[in-house]
Amino acid sequence: MTRPSPEQLDYLAQSLDELRERTVADLGERDAEYIRGMIRLHRKLEIGGRLLIPFSLTPIGFTAGVMSLSLAKIIENMEIGHNVMHGQYDWMNDANLNGKNYEWDTACDGDSWRVTHNFEHHTYTNILGKDRDYGYGLLRLTGEQRWRPRRLLQTFDYVMLSAFFQWGVALHEMEFDRVMAGKVPLSEKKEMLKQFAKKGSRQLFKDYVFYPLLTAPLAPKVIAGNFLANLNRNLWASTIIFCGHFTEDAQTFTRAECENETRGEWYYRQMLGSSNFTGGRWLHVMSGHLSYQIEHHLFPDIPAHRYPEMSVTVRKLCEELGITYNSAPFLKQYGTVLKRIVRHSFPGPSPEATAPASQNNVLKLADAAKAKGRQLFPSMDAAARRFRNLTGQAEAS
Repeated sequence: MTRPSPEQLDYLAQSLDELRERTVADLGERDAEYIRGMIRLHRKLEIGGRLLIPFSLTPIGFTAGVMSLSLAKIIENMEIGHNVMHGQYDWMNDANLNGKNYEWDTACDGDSWRVTHNFEHHTYTNILGKDRDYGYGLLRLTGEQRWRPRRLLQTFDYVMLSAFFQWGVALHEMEFDRVMAGKVPLSEKKEMLKQFAKKGSRQLFKDYVFYPLLTAPLAPKVIAGNFLANLNRNLWASTIIFCGHFTEDAQTFTRAECENETRGEWYYRQMLGSSNFTGGRWLHVMSGHLSYQIEHHLFPDIPAHRYPEMSVTVRKLCEELGITYNSAPFLKQYGTVLKRIVRHSFPGPSPEATAPASQNNVLKLADAAKAKGRQLFPSMDAAARRFRNLTGQAEAS
């Protein structure tokens, strides 16, 4: 894949900005009714689940209750909470759907999520050493990351992170790896830990004290049902989120090559670092439309149910400019995620989608050095010239 020229990247930025403007101008009652409908569905599923779990008389009824509550939690977290907190429905001026104040049904404090996800992850997507969502400080996912013996256990780490995903996300701002390395003093995390304890204890009380006490003689049944519903939600959310940036063809980037990005380069990075998956309508709903991760990273504050129609234009732009549009069936994409986790648990580099990013970094450094009348190291200059000859890229004038 040949990197688009600066002029092509400017055209990409202009085209995507125009697509965003057209979509924003079209927002209205259709979108408001969609999110209200999702909220009504969530409430019905939660009520049904919380009634069926204690009062069902058969294992089938109990299972139906667990599934109903699981679906309620998934829809609230994925299609409602995550999207509302991106400000996708701020234009409605509904205090209950305000992205800055919304608090979702999970252990992660909303303000913490807005820092680690909305700002850090969406700004520094897949930049190694900047985007802490890339591997969550637990997983080695590219040959450009240092291998350590403990990575041999990262498949087990992944399973445990998935099972208790809401707690991993809740503690993400803690930056355990940096605290343990002495790069961040523990004292800086006191306020974050207070908010974690406040939100986490509230979630534990709700699911494992309050609701069980409402049906005291049946409390063990309620505790078991709520635990299973939370487990199902955790496993589903982690699976969807890992498919967004950890698939085999999702690229990573270095800090140097992302310095002084133009708007077009920023869009380009979001597209190369994200992955879509295909499926039916309800798969998209249950994923919070993160099945359109590329579109989500291009337009995070546009109502997510609009991504399918926006993807038509995005895909055409990719075809026109020769940009890879990373999309495949859901199970295929998830299979490549598992492959990547297992492969990089062992030492040694391997062929990666990061190679083009690293090569492009050399080209950008070479161009910058030439503009200042200097040269890189001879070996890097030679590598830059060789790569330009192979790909047909022009040298900066």
